Amino acid sequence: MNSRSIAWVNTPVIMEAMLRYQENRLPRPMKLWLEKLLDINTSQKTNLVTNIKHH
Repeated sequence: MNSRSIAWVNTPVIMEAMLRYQENRLPRPMKLWLEKLLDINTSQKTNLVTNIKHH
């Protein structure tokens, strides 16, 4: 299986993924993708987004 590399990530999409990650509302494949993309240490609680206002 070939691995894919990401050329770019849409900011609103990544922000939504980060919010859902913190709320534990991401499907497992998306969660693993985000952890790899952001190099998240899963052994510690990670606060990815703070003080975000939803419109």
